[in-house]
Amino acid sequence: MRRYRTFVTALTLGTLGWAAARSPSTAGPADPSRIEVKDFMFVPMSLTVKAGSTVTWTNRDDEPHTVVSDTKVFRSAALDTNESFSFKFDQPGTYHFACSIHPRMVGTIVVQ
Repeated sequence: MRRYRTFVTALTLGTLGWAAARSPSTAGPADPSRIEVKDFMFVPMSLTVKAGSTVTWTNRDDEPHTVVSDTKVFRSAALDTNESFSFKFDQPGTYHFACSIHPRMVGTIVVQ
């Protein structure tokens, strides 16, 4: 009986560990080319991608936000809750952006 309990305990712990490893993280965007807009911030505020990558911003706030390049390379319309905007970065460089509605919201994309 003791071996059976040990086996069941080990099986249960192994299953819980497997489930935890398979669960999505809530620490931030899972895709390295995604930026979430939440709590009036871009998360992450800085992102490094390879040339040819497409970056997608998704608004998770209840207020509209925009994504606007300081050099006018890209500009989104106002994004409502859960709406997204994507831009493909073909050229290496550093791209600064902000929300035109809330200018204190800023971020940077580094393209290698």
